[in-house]
Amino acid sequence: MSVAGVRRTFGPVVAVDQMTFTAPPGSVTALVGPNGSGKTTVMLMLASLLRPDLGQLRVAGHDPVAAPSEVRRRLGWMPDTFGSYDNLTAREVLEFFAAAHRMPRAARAARARELLALVHLEEFADAPVHVLSRGQKQRLGLARAIVHSPDVLLLDEPASGLDPRSRVDLRVLLRTLAGAGAAVLVSSHILAELEEMADRAVFVAGGHTTAEQTLTELRSADVLVPWRIRALDTDRLLTALRHYGVDFDARDASGVQVMLRGDADAAQLLTALMRDGVPVATIAPAGGALESAYLRLTEERR
Repeated sequence: MSVAGVRRTFGPVVAVDQMTFTAPPGSVTALVGPNGSGKTTVMLMLASLLRPDLGQLRVAGHDPVAAPSEVRRRLGWMPDTFGSYDNLTAREVLEFFAAAHRMPRAARAARARELLALVHLEEFADAPVHVLSRGQKQRLGLARAIVHSPDVLLLDEPASGLDPRSRVDLRVLLRTLAGAGAAVLVSSHILAELEEMADRAVFVAGGHTTAEQTLTELRSADVLVPWRIRALDTDRLLTALRHYGVDFDARDASGVQVMLRGDADAAQLLTALMRDGVPVATIAPAGGALESAYLRLTEERR
């Protein structure tokens, strides 16, 4: 899946401006950016629901403008709101979309049962959609998106409304689909969740791409990131940090936040604290590499 020099306007508003990135098969790519940065617009164009004004799009090798039917046959699309026939049951929704994707009649019921079990909605199989909670609708939306085993999956805020257990299940499912060769593009503001599932990240702002990196590259970047240290004797910890010349802030019940350059600096600091007898209970990143990169990206908006 690729986006090359794509532009899309809505009257005088430029929503996407020369955006370029790739989301290769076998990987989960995180699409990260502030509100209004063009994430949903570019997803709608990839899903063949909007036409670009300029540029080229490719989904599983096909142009969404020239060959929308081919794209939709290979694409699973999960928008940020469910949108369905509320009086259909969960089972009927999945069987309906299985039929729309030309799945043989004999296979539809079995596929619906399989997917309802996968997203833990078996007990709501015969309940109308309108009685489901937002989180349950999100899970049904995910099942609907993969009913035809697509090669490409687009998900816009898929974790919105999900409980912690369901978020873990989502993460495992997306990693499984990517492991089987699917190209997965996920947009979300829950950056901690994205970091645990993504292989790559595309950062967008103002309608254009600002960076495209693997998570390995982000984690190895030579930049300061926040870490949190909790000690049994906080005063002793603060004294040691002052002695080492380590800047700290955000002292609270959860610990003391310091800025370090990745794992090597953290290991060096922990070694010094233990050597000097500071009773460290925990030391861990206060935010992931994806969150840190996003905060740097949006620093000018403060």
